[in-house]
Amino acid sequence: MTGTPPTALRPQQPNPRSLRELAGEFDLVVRGDLDGLEVTGAALSSRAVRPGDLYVGLPGRNAHGADFAVEAAKNGAVAILTDADGAERAAGSGLPVLLVDDARAALGDVAAWIHGTADNPATLFGVTGTNGKTSVVYLLDGILRQLGVVAGLTSTAERRIGDEAVTSSLTTPEANELHALLARARELDARAFGIEVSAQALSRHRVDGIVFDVVGFTNLSHDHLDDYASMDEYFEAKLALFQPDRARRGVVTVDSEWGRRLAADSGIPVTTLTTRPDVAAEWRMTIGAELAASTSFVLEGPAGRLETSVPIVGWYMAANAALAIVMLVEAGYELDRISSALERDGGIRAYIPGRAERISGDGGPLVYIDYGHSPDAFLQTLGAIRRFTPGRLIMVFGADGDRDTTKRAEMGAIAARGADALIITDFHPRWEDPAAIRASLIAGAVAAVPEREIHEVADPRAAFRAALDLAGEGDAILYAGPGHEDYHEVKGEKIPYSARDDARAALREAGWPA
Repeated sequence: MTGTPPTALRPQQPNPRSLRELAGEFDLVVRGDLDGLEVTGAALSSRAVRPGDLYVGLPGRNAHGADFAVEAAKNGAVAILTDADGAERAAGSGLPVLLVDDARAALGDVAAWIHGTADNPATLFGVTGTNGKTSVVYLLDGILRQLGVVAGLTSTAERRIGDEAVTSSLTTPEANELHALLARARELDARAFGIEVSAQALSRHRVDGIVFDVVGFTNLSHDHLDDYASMDEYFEAKLALFQPDRARRGVVTVDSEWGRRLAADSGIPVTTLTTRPDVAAEWRMTIGAELAASTSFVLEGPAGRLETSVPIVGWYMAANAALAIVMLVEAGYELDRISSALERDGGIRAYIPGRAERISGDGGPLVYIDYGHSPDAFLQTLGAIRRFTPGRLIMVFGADGDRDTTKRAEMGAIAARGADALIITDFHPRWEDPAAIRASLIAGAVAAVPEREIHEVADPRAAFRAALDLAGEGDAILYAGPGHEDYHEVKGEKIPYSARDDARAALREAGWPA
């Protein structure tokens, strides 16, 4: 099977580089003849190999990537980068081998060298935190566009440079894809690029070979404790972004103790931002009007004062926008110039797919689809919608299978405290028993609010329609979890399903505008 997967944007006119020079640059052990060979890219999947690629064979859970070296060679790979075990497995491919102890750890720097990432003129922004990363990246992109800057981004939802976009498969792409993406951005004259940086991306070398100009921190809350043994370990993974080998400057939201700790422990210069009147910081964001379609705010700091709005519900979205603005100021953009552009356009212009996204029209219940699937995300989004909902607030949600199980009871409890009625459904059960997942959420909800109205509806399509049956004019529905995603994962199969499209269809079926 050949062809590039739909999640990759690569340079159209790559600059060939000598494989022998690459081996010398990284002091690699070579098996085979490199004379006259040039490399133009790197690939982790044999199916994604293009002619001129270095194929990178990594050990996996069920197989070693080097087992597919023959297919990689047929697709045009010029050599393989792998470990000693992989070298033996790839012997039948006829490809020369570049040997390293840990191919994943080497990949970022190797891909950066192949694509000349160090020479990229774009200002690089990195955003980390439990919640809000995607939103900040899109808000950065939106404001940059309003400033007339050609920009790119990579997020949980998509990879985009200007108007060229593909769907994402990982929050942060693998290092080979990320460096190729930056090379394509250079071809398209992008002058800024925003990257959503997960803790796993830092732990698994996905952003190696990059030094960000400005990095930002949103918050830290209970999540990913299936990957990290404790919150302290999870924090340390995030802190790695705020070190000189990763970034030059940082902006830290210090509303929480975690943020204040990160600002104190940062190895690079940082400026601080808060939304709380009782917390000291260099920048302060104050909320104005919170409406069903927008949130206004004032941002004040060393560079001056800005008053604007973001076209999304919730104080936390205003906080995300404030972080994006301060990151731009730290990168050298003048606050007055940003303020003028936003005033001209009537506020920030940004579309964030599946993040507190309003699906409903002007009549009937308000309906929001949100990607949030952590306790804190539930807490903040429910609180935001409650502020402008005169009637009942109904919540539809589930929990990821094969992921952090320790947060499920808390998710159920927060939902029960924040909503008037709950519809608990399936959300990517994967290989877990979906009934057991639902039971853990229900148990958490009942323990917190025994009298809460709770409905268990396994099928997400039926679950949303059950919520709609309970809602009327003046009520609101929050469907949390699926956000922008267009599939429902069950036992290894990704079944096509878009919560946004289905919710629109259900509203129309019920006679409500969408």
